[in-house]
Amino acid sequence: MIVVTGGAGFIGSCLVKLLNDKGVHDILIVDALGTGTKWKNLIGKSYLDVVHKIAFHKELLAGEYGAEIEAIFHLGACSSTTEQNADYLLENNYRYSRDLAEYAEARNIRFIYASSAATYGAGEVGYSDQYFTLQPLNMYGYSKQMFDEWVLRNNLETKFVGVKFFNVFGPNEYHKGDMASVVMKSFRQVQESGMIRLFRSYKPDYTDGEQKRDFIYVKDVVETLYAMLQYGEVRGIYNLGTGLARSWNDLANAVFRAMNRPKVIEYIEMPLALREQYQYFTEADMSKMQQTRIYRPCMSLEDAVQDYVCEYLMKNFRHY
Repeated sequence: MIVVTGGAGFIGSCLVKLLNDKGVHDILIVDALGTGTKWKNLIGKSYLDVVHKIAFHKELLAGEYGAEIEAIFHLGACSSTTEQNADYLLENNYRYSRDLAEYAEARNIRFIYASSAATYGAGEVGYSDQYFTLQPLNMYGYSKQMFDEWVLRNNLETKFVGVKFFNVFGPNEYHKGDMASVVMKSFRQVQESGMIRLFRSYKPDYTDGEQKRDFIYVKDVVETLYAMLQYGEVRGIYNLGTGLARSWNDLANAVFRAMNRPKVIEYIEMPLALREQYQYFTEADMSKMQQTRIYRPCMSLEDAVQDYVCEYLMKNFRHY
C-alpha cells in the first residue's frame, strides 16, 4: 500500500491520477477535506480509502497499519505562505512530518516528502539544494526548513527523499483560493475584464512584471515523484523546478496567447504586508538532480500554460 498525505490536494491528487495510470490502485489517501471543493479532486480516482489526517496520525502511532505500507508520499501540509499562526505551522508542518518520518525510518519504508523553495527566502545564498544555512522569509518556509534540518541532523537524507518544489501550477488547484497559481488567477481576470493585473516592482533592478520565478507544471512534478518511487537508490534533498526563471510578464503573455486574447497588463500596488517577504527571483539549481536517473526535461512555460488553459481551464476547470 502507498500512502499519499495531501492526496486530495493539488499535487497529491495529480500524483494519485498518475499512480492509477501506472496501474497502482492500493493507495491510502490522507487529507482533511473540510467544507470546500477539494473533494472534487478525488472524482474518478481509484484508491483504497480516505482517512482524515488526525485519525491517520493516531492509527499510525498506535501500530494499526502493520507491514501494509510500502511507501509514503508526504505531501500534506499547510501551504499558505501568509499563514500567521506559527504554533499551527509548527505542529502541522514540522511535528506531524517528524512523526511520519520516524515511523518510516523504523520500518524501512520509502519516504518521499515535500519541502519547499520558500526555504530559500530572498535567495541571498542562491538556490542550491546542497546548501542548507538558509533564511526563509515567512513561517511557512521556516516550518519546512525546520524539517529539512531535522532530517539532516539525523542523517536521514541517506534514506529519505525531500523535494523542494518551486512555483507549481496546473489542474486540480481550483480549491486553493488565494494560494492558487497566477496562471489560474490570470485566466479568471482575462475572462472577467480582458486584462491581467501584476504587482509593481519596488526594486530598481526589476522593472514592473520582470520579477522572476521558476514555474513548473504539475504534470512534470508528479512524473518526477513517481520516478523517485521507482528508483530507490535516489536519496537526499532535491530542488524540483525547470532550472529556468521566467518573468511574470512571460507568464501573462503565455496566458493571453493560449486564450487567443490581446495582451493587456495593469501593474498594481503590492500589499504592504507582502512587500517584506516577497521573492523577486527564484531559479532552481537542478545540477544535483541532473546527476540522477530520475532527471527529465520539463515542458516549457508556454507549452505548459497552453495545455493547462486549453485542456483544463477552458473546459470548465476540468480535473486531471
